[in-house]
Amino acid sequence: MPAISLKCTSLEKSFLNKIIFRNVNLELMSGDSIAITGKNGSGKSTLLKVLANLIKPNKGKVEILDNGTEVVPDKVHMHLGMIAPYINLYDELSAYENLDFFFDLKCKSDKYPDKKERIKYLLDENNVPAPDKKGINAVFIEDEIENFELLNMLLRQHMNLVNYTSSVDAVEKIKENKFDVIFMDIGLKEINGMEATKLIRQMDEYKNTPIIAITAFAMAGDKERILASGCDEYISKPFTREYLFSVLERLKIL
Repeated sequence: MPAISLKCTSLEKSFLNKIIFRNVNLELMSGDSIAITGKNGSGKSTLLKVLANLIKPNKGKVEILDNGTEVVPDKVHMHLGMIAPYINLYDELSAYENLDFFFDLKCKSDKYPDKKERIKYLLDENNVPAPDKKGINAVFIEDEIENFELLNMLLRQHMNLVNYTSSVDAVEKIKENKFDVIFMDIGLKEINGMEATKLIRQMDEYKNTPIIAITAFAMAGDKERILASGCDEYISKPFTREYLFSVLERLKIL
């Protein structure tokens, strides 16, 4: 990993006629830690924003060096970020998932092919084990891409998930790819999820494959009808990460 250093010289920040801080000099290297303390409103978060290149100081300079070479301002976010009360970590996500999510939020992953190595480095440095995908291949038959993206965000560190938006096409395509688990929306526009499940269960290679219904159908009798169509489990929207993983563990998928 690159050796990153931060150096600030004679920093000063003011709002209107009020001096927030002045004459701040600091030098940090990769692996260093520092605590900034003070009362509410004393300028701690403002100083952090200046150091992270989110706002500019009125005076002084902040330098970010990558192995001795100064990083240009529009590349600083590749090396330095800020987590503060204004940015919430999600309790429902693991450490890896939070890092992965915020990386994608701030950066375009295709521009940083070493994203996984960067996240792994941070986890290793803090003795946090990375999740194992275990080579699980899964498909979510769902015509709303937002619902697929949500499920993929929750599961992408545990399995390889693809999306088929057409139930008719999905029934044909899954013959070409052997999936270990199938997530099935019920309210599909062509043939509904229950009918698609019945067709899939007729295929020899999918007679015992776990099929999990994820649906907004939650009226009396819906669960029974969905399970009777051949689904192994029923998850009603909205659902929590904990419940999703309890279902996967019950089916011995994770």
